[in-house]
Amino acid sequence: MPDIAKEQIVSLVNLQRIEIEISSIKAKISNVDQRFEKLDESLRDFKQVIGEQESVIKELNQKYRNYETDVRMNLDRIKKSEAKLSSVKTNKEYQALLKEIDVIKEKNSKLEDVMIGFLDRIEIAENILNTKMAEYAELQSRLNNEKETIQKETETGKRQLERLDVELNTVAAGIDEGLLATYNKTKSLQSNRIAIVAVKNAICQGCNVNIPPQMYNELQRGDILKKCPICDRIIYWKEENKRSE
Repeated sequence: MPDIAKEQIVSLVNLQRIEIEISSIKAKISNVDQRFEKLDESLRDFKQVIGEQESVIKELNQKYRNYETDVRMNLDRIKKSEAKLSSVKTNKEYQALLKEIDVIKEKNSKLEDVMIGFLDRIEIAENILNTKMAEYAELQSRLNNEKETIQKETETGKRQLERLDVELNTVAAGIDEGLLATYNKTKSLQSNRIAIVAVKNAICQGCNVNIPPQMYNELQRGDILKKCPICDRIIYWKEENKRSE
């Protein structure tokens, strides 16, 4: 490459900086829908857990009511049997009715024990549900705040893009057409779209490989660009800041 004014090198480096910043912002903005969907998915998953817990409670309550119905029917049978006691004619029939009543009462006692167990299970399940509902409300509030933050970041990013587009056009207009064409072609051949990199201590910052000494000496003039023989990027010399002893 021919000798180049230092200002042109600075402009080229600045152009790439702006393009990288634009690309980063665009990637972030384009990812907004996926970020929203991920937040909504976590909320849906939590809601499903709540739905499953509600189904558990509904099933327990149904079983409890079934036992309750059985107990009520047995109580009706006891009343009918007790009503017959006054009308029986023999002691044998009387004792049979008493035994029948005792059997039904024993069944009801067992059913009531089972019902008490179901009430305990229902209480535990309802406590779990209440905890999950509180966690869901907290999660929903947090995710809404995250969505607000993402939305604000998106709006800020769009404003930054408008400013950067103006800056990009201004910088590009000040770069030699031939140099700009070389830059764009080099960029198109790089997977990460990085076309120009500095050389520090004779090492290309694009591929981290030493460049030939003669090439490094030429670069140190500060008014020349070269192509890295390894990664084929445009390279320029970047003076290191000397630390005070």
